[in-house]
Amino acid sequence: MTITISEIPLSPDNQQFNISLADTTYKMRLLWRDAAGWIMDMQDSGGNPMITGIPLVTGVDLLAQYAFMGFGFSLYVGCDDSTQEYPTKIDIGNGSHLYIVQS
Repeated sequence: MTITISEIPLSPDNQQFNISLADTTYKMRLLWRDAAGWIMDMQDSGGNPMITGIPLVTGVDLLAQYAFMGFGFSLYVGCDDSTQEYPTKIDIGNGSHLYIVQS
């Protein structure tokens, strides 16, 4: 089995974009919320909410609790500083990264 890891390019701004993962197009939205940090929402290609309010934290598959939805990929956050648990407002896409893992 081959595992493919790739990075979703981000910038330290609130953002929304379309992305094709596992042969399906999704809309992703990332928002900075001061008290909660970076939060991600996923919608289907028609803009219908699928998952809302996922906090971006390191060390866990962000989609693990949604395995029943059969996405066919995992999402992980990694920080260049190993002691950092969350991306900061200004380092997402630079010192903190969102990775797609597909097998």
